[in-house]
Amino acid sequence: MTRLRRATHQTFRSMQVRNFRLYFVGQIVSATGTWMQSIAQSWLVLQLTDSGVALGITVALQFTPMLLGGAWSGVLADRVDKRRLLIATQVAAGTLALVLGTITALGVVQLWMIYVLAASLGIVTALDNPARRAFVVEMVGTEHITNAVSLSSALFTAARVIGPAIAGLLIAGAGISWCFFANALSYVAAIAAFVLMRREEFFPVTPVERRKGQLREGLHYAWSNPALRIPLLMTAVIGTFSFNFQVVLPLVAKNTFGGDAGTFAMLFAFMSIGSVIGALVTAHRPHASERFLVGAALTYGIVLLASALAPTLVTELMVMVPVGAAGIAFVAMTNGVLHTECAPEMRGRVMALFSVAFLGSTPIGGPIVGWISQALGPRAGLGVGALAALAAAGAVLVWAGHGERTGSVATSGSSRSAATA
Repeated sequence: MTRLRRATHQTFRSMQVRNFRLYFVGQIVSATGTWMQSIAQSWLVLQLTDSGVALGITVALQFTPMLLGGAWSGVLADRVDKRRLLIATQVAAGTLALVLGTITALGVVQLWMIYVLAASLGIVTALDNPARRAFVVEMVGTEHITNAVSLSSALFTAARVIGPAIAGLLIAGAGISWCFFANALSYVAAIAAFVLMRREEFFPVTPVERRKGQLREGLHYAWSNPALRIPLLMTAVIGTFSFNFQVVLPLVAKNTFGGDAGTFAMLFAFMSIGSVIGALVTAHRPHASERFLVGAALTYGIVLLASALAPTLVTELMVMVPVGAAGIAFVAMTNGVLHTECAPEMRGRVMALFSVAFLGSTPIGGPIVGWISQALGPRAGLGVGALAALAAAGAVLVWAGHGERTGSVATSGSSRSAATA
């Protein structure tokens, strides 16, 4: 029993911090609403168009602002009070959800309206995401950062279990619009959590003064350090081709297995169960490790390939569990490595580059994978993602085999010393 308590304490150690507990509770409510909207929006587009390309375009529009402006948002995050910025983005995102719910409930929604609202939400996300990722360390400090990032990943993936399940029930029982209304309401919890945080308990980072060349400085800093460059390049490849489930899974549910919104929600839910497991395993690790990162990417490619070949819906649901576990382990460990290796004054810009690589790559990968899934079938879309993950992991393993870089990066401190030299 003592060993169990010790293991539990190790896994959830960042929850001792009050501000992070508030953040955790607020975000699990908000993230559940976000996933409800994600499921409902994808199904709404599919109802209106029956087109994988339209799904890809919707996702692309939502993430194009991250691709184009995410790096600049990182500069902003290093300059301003992140908590105030995050409150503003929650208000804006809630308003957009309310608008989408209203036009859907009134029966006047058209595809172009969804496109406009998706692009608008993308602008909000581009401002929110780098600041949110950089803000975690201000809540818990560097001692608990890997654990906090992993628990945050567990939080969002737990919401992927709850959100799609509720969305499936609401779509079937009350209509799609109620998913959007529920999401709008969920932002109240997130805003309340930010307001209730105690400023004196933060681990503050002095805002960077405005000056020319800060974006270029961040790009050079990240590229010149292999501890940052390798995870970012892997994320760009895998994010572009392997994390397009909003595009592929609706087509898998409808076209491959002849299902409905409930089938789509189940696929997401099973994947999310695996994601929670993967995030908790990552949270239990004492430090970030590039070796673990590459192993997670390799495993992700293998199980994603298995999902492309799954012969039945039951088999597909079972395979979705390890797909979720390996995928979130890769994302959480990438965050941990970047936070650990990054100098505090560069954190907003580096995490913005991660957001660009992971989310900003979707406007490129979403339409490509959507077209492949439409032309060759959803299994081909999953297969492309599998090959991309395997290629990214294989490239790093080959490079490491030449003796240029191996093993753990958690304690090298190279980027911190480079920044302060």
